[in-house]
Order: sequence, then structure tokens, then C-alpha cells
Amino acid sequence: MRVAVIDDFLKVALKTGDWTPVQAKAEVTVFTDHLADPKALVERLKPFEIVAVMRERSAFPRAVLEQLPNLKLLVTAGKVNRSIDLAAATDRGIIVSGTESVGNSTCELGWGLILAVARNIPANDADVRRGGWQLGTGMSLQDKTLGILGLGKIGSRSAKIAQAFGMKVIAWSQNLTEERCKEAGVEKAASKEDLLKRADVVTIHLVLSDRTRGLIGEKEFALMKPTAILVNTSRGPIIQQDALLAALEAGRIAGAGLDVYDIEPMPADHPLRKAPCTVLTPHLGYVSDSSFGAFYGQSAEDIAAYLDGKPIRVLNPEVLQKMA
Repeated sequence: MRVAVIDDFLKVALKTGDWTPVQAKAEVTVFTDHLADPKALVERLKPFEIVAVMRERSAFPRAVLEQLPNLKLLVTAGKVNRSIDLAAATDRGIIVSGTESVGNSTCELGWGLILAVARNIPANDADVRRGGWQLGTGMSLQDKTLGILGLGKIGSRSAKIAQAFGMKVIAWSQNLTEERCKEAGVEKAASKEDLLKRADVVTIHLVLSDRTRGLIGEKEFALMKPTAILVNTSRGPIIQQDALLAALEAGRIAGAGLDVYDIEPMPADHPLRKAPCTVLTPHLGYVSDSSFGAFYGQSAEDIAAYLDGKPIRVLNPEVLQKMA
């Protein structure tokens, strides 16, 4: 039995969790690079019966799954992975197992970006190292308004932190209710436009879907305060990249903190790398000791259970019924 662990950029997969039961029954190969070309990905994975993936770094649509005749188990970090076609996996008799997601790492990183942009921390750090001293005044968060797009688990946690800073919090999403806002202790904005006009900091915590793709574009940036900052730790395509670049270049917003992008890993010549007034991180939202401990540790458990004939954390249980 052959197991592939892919997209292990940090080379930590086998150091995290107990892989001994897996290695006792199977040959484990770890790939630390990323193959963006689906054809190359298929060629690499054809020999493997089991593949473990890290979140949505690599996509497994029907067209890819149909070209992996040996694949029997696909393990994903987390319980939700929209880059895997579960229906196609079920049709082909491929078991898809997941893991728990633990900790508060994405919310924490989001606040790191808010503070970094608001107080211009990276630029001041670089200036001090060059011999300089103070580049200008930053934004104080107290008495400012945080606008949250998406009041789910991460959005609600972000609201509590904002309140600890003495910020007013407003929220909006297409299905957000007054009851949910009351639970979180925030005000429901009248509309997306209302939120963008009022917020000093806008933070995105929405799931990428047909409804949210391109949600923030030229019209939305025109509504924002020129002193406002935008932070995105959700998914890159929620923001229209060209509109974001134009807004930053023209000074229509004060800055942006970004952890997610249209293309990941970001190409070396990506225009955002040179965009002004930005703090950029390489999709670190879920990259923490506690998160990876759960992701890789439980991925090993999923594989070991499958090798013992007792699959666990199965995300498409109907495939087990078809196999019974």
C-alpha cells in the first residue's frame, strides 16, 4: 500500500502526530512542493492508493479523480474541503476522511494583520533596522468601527476582540439575522454598502461561493473611507484583485492586510507583491502548532484506521453503504 502526503511546504507532516502505525503497513512518500498543473498532479499520484492533502492547496475535481484509478482513500485536513468533489469520489468508491479543526489561529492572524496595518508595524520595523526612527502616526483602534463580513465562528471571535479594544462592531452577510447579531453583541448593518461606508476596519470571514466571489470590487472600494483598512483571511477571490490594486494605488483606502490570494502559492511576479500600504502573509491562517497537530495527527489516525479496515471521520458515508 502506498501513501502520498502532498503540499507539505514546511516539511512537518511526519514530525506531527504518530505515523508509526501507518508506516508499519504502508510506504509513505511526502511531497514538499506544490503542483499547480492538474496533469502533473495526476501523473505524480497515479501509483498511490492513499493521498493526504493539506486543506485546499490542491484540487481534486471529478476530472482529476477519474484519472487516479488506484486511489481508495483521500484524507483532507479539516472537515470541509470545497476543492474535493465528494460526489465524484463517492461515484468512484473513494473514501474521503477529514480531521478536526482546533484552535483560534485564523482569528489571531487576522488581528495580527489589523494591528500591523493600522500601526504600520512592518514598515517601521524595517525603518528602525535601517537606522530610521518613526514613519508617521498610526490608527488607534479605540472608538473606531469594525465591520465584519460574515459573523460565523471566526467572525464572532473577532467581534469579541474588537470589543476588548473598545471598538464598535457592525456585521453583515446575505443571510445574517438580528438574532445572530444579538448573540454576538454586535449591530447588524443595514446592508453591505452601509457597513462599508461606516467601517474603519473591514474584515472578511465569508465562505467562497458563487454569491461571494468578487463581492468587493470597484463600487465597494468607492464606498469605503479613505482612512479605512481591509483585511482578508478568508479566500482571495472574494475581493476583485484588479479593483483592490487600483484602490491601493490611488489611495482610496489606507491599506490592506492579506493572507489569501487568487493564486496560491503566489507567483513571484504577482502585482500584489509590490502593492503599496499592504501587509502580506502566505496563507498562515491555519498554519499553527495546534492546527497542524490536529491536521497531520488525525490524518495519520484516519489512514491507520483505513488500513485496519475501519475507516473513521468519513465525509462521504454513502460510499461505505455502497461498499457494504
